[in-house]
Amino acid sequence: MARLRKRFVQIVIIVAVAFAMLGAQSDQRARYTKLGHALMCECGCGQILLECNHVGCTVSDKMAKQLRSMIDAGQTDDQIKNAFVQEYGVIVLAAPTNKGFDRVAWIMPFVVFGLGILAVVYVVRTWKSRQAAVAAINSAAAPEEMDAMRRRAREETEV
Repeated sequence: MARLRKRFVQIVIIVAVAFAMLGAQSDQRARYTKLGHALMCECGCGQILLECNHVGCTVSDKMAKQLRSMIDAGQTDDQIKNAFVQEYGVIVLAAPTNKGFDRVAWIMPFVVFGLGILAVVYVVRTWKSRQAAVAAINSAAAPEEMDAMRRRAREETEV
């Protein structure tokens, strides 16, 4: 009975260690995917690092290996991004940071969208006011003048 209990404890420990290793492995894989999609390939293709589809692209292979080694070394996400920025420049980031002047890149699309909506509202209101003015002018014309203009138009268009 004691032997069976000892064997059961060993199996439980082995299973727990295996699950812990799998969890750590999937965590590192998730970090690799997340960081690989936050960086750009520097071969000139303009694609995300892990999605570079150039056949035999040595730059993306080198960068991916560098990313993998940094993750395996236990560096944080910010340390990895900063290392890539120091080596390749700010252009290596797939999205601008949310600090300093880079906030303009996040804010401007919303500002331009809002200004576009205001411009459309202004144009529509201007057109509506012109229609109202034309209707007022047409209704202000004397019926005799309108009848005369219609008669003249009929006479000039008859063959």
